[in-house]
Amino acid sequence: MNTSVNAEPLPRPGKGRGLAVAIGLAVVLLGAMALDTRVVTIGSEAGPVDDGFSAARFGPEQFPLVRASVEERAVEAGELAAAIAEDPAAAGERYGVAAGIGPVIPLSFSGVVGKGQAGIYPVDVEGIPDELTIRVQTGPAINGTDLRDATGTIEFGQFTNQIEYQNAGAAINDEMKAQVLADIDTGELTGKTIAVTGVFKLINPHNWLVTPVRLDVQ
Repeated sequence: MNTSVNAEPLPRPGKGRGLAVAIGLAVVLLGAMALDTRVVTIGSEAGPVDDGFSAARFGPEQFPLVRASVEERAVEAGELAAAIAEDPAAAGERYGVAAGIGPVIPLSFSGVVGKGQAGIYPVDVEGIPDELTIRVQTGPAINGTDLRDATGTIEFGQFTNQIEYQNAGAAINDEMKAQVLADIDTGELTGKTIAVTGVFKLINPHNWLVTPVRLDVQ
């Protein structure tokens, strides 16, 4: 007589142990991720680091380079006026840097300051034609991007967009104000003699608006 025995299957060795090991590894991994995660409050000083364009950094870095270039290439105003009167295009190509609708040209001059308006003063410069007006802007608002464009080394392709490119010009203008104009009483220049080194964009050959890189009251 055959006796049938119903035996329950034995558990596979290692199955429960493998599951426990997997769970343990998951716990360790989650713990490591938690330790490596830093919670940053929006607007806090510990926010993400952006190594892109910074106007606060760009102006102080670039203005000394612009000033050195302008001072090295500056043309005496009388000589420049004669060259422009003879051939504006040739003078712009010879002395200036191409910048859109007109070249930016470095120059130097001295003269007596006339009555100004909104920080822009005409300067009576000896040796230039009567039909030529030279004006210098002293702020508080410094208009234009002539300083940015004066060397030809700062180009649109170096920036993310047009806003950054404009901000680069404003940053250099602001640094010029801090280094050149901050110690000058620009509201009391009428009647005084000044010596200027700066740049202007040649658009109207009879009217030059100069942005200084150096201005000394004599």
